[in-house]
Amino acid sequence: MNKKFFIVMSLLAVFGIAGMFAQESAAPEVASETQVEQQASAADNSQSIKYIAAGIAVGIACIAGGMAVGKIGAAAMGAMSENAELSGKALPFVGLAEGICLWGFLVALLIIIL
Repeated sequence: MNKKFFIVMSLLAVFGIAGMFAQESAAPEVASETQVEQQASAADNSQSIKYIAAGIAVGIACIAGGMAVGKIGAAAMGAMSENAELSGKALPFVGLAEGICLWGFLVALLIIIL
């Protein structure tokens, strides 16, 4: 588990640093054709990194949400099999774990919009 966590966090760090340095630069007053082409290429690069970062945000959030729902759901079903009255107390925790995916989607939406 610790090895997987380290790998995921290192990938997030690498793509996060790449996203920080992928900002668009302001266009100069007088620009030659090659400068305009370079700026257009840089803008395309920036947009592609935005989409990669948004995809990673949603992907990791959904994987984490799935892992959480799997563990919480299994524990909730085990508890409900012993005592049926626990269903109202156990199932909201499954819904909270599913909310992780929504947060990942919101982060991705903010990355794309901003």
